[in-house]
Amino acid sequence: MYNFYIKIAPGLFHDALLTNFSKMKNAPNTPVIKGEIADYYLDYNGILISYSKNIKRTIANITANIELVKSITKNKKVPLLIYLCKSPIPSRETQKFATTQLPEVYTAMAMVSKPGLAQLIMTLLFKFKEPPIPMKSFTNDNEAKAWLNQYL
Repeated sequence: MYNFYIKIAPGLFHDALLTNFSKMKNAPNTPVIKGEIADYYLDYNGILISYSKNIKRTIANITANIELVKSITKNKKVPLLIYLCKSPIPSRETQKFATTQLPEVYTAMAMVSKPGLAQLIMTLLFKFKEPPIPMKSFTNDNEAKAWLNQYL
């Protein structure tokens, strides 16, 4: 598999459906940390940027991902801007586990996707109760970052 790092202009939608390519628009000299379920970088302001991968989430890979995020943020809770992509629906147990882990590492979550995808994920995860952290969906990453700034 080839990985390409392409800087794109702020505000352009990240097409995460092309999972063979990592389109990263990180700050200069900011390392991109590769994970099993997402690739990450921490921006200048302290917002963790996540590029989701098309892989089925399991309790095991979410556990490993939480440890990866904690190592990136030095165990500090941070706001997350996640570029979503379509991925297989995880088991109910995995969905419940993921929900319990969110407030352990994040102060808020902004989901950037094509219309409808974030709403589907919100419905799957939080059908019967409120999200454990502030969450909002966007189609524009500049708007998502502006919203997340209040949680820094």
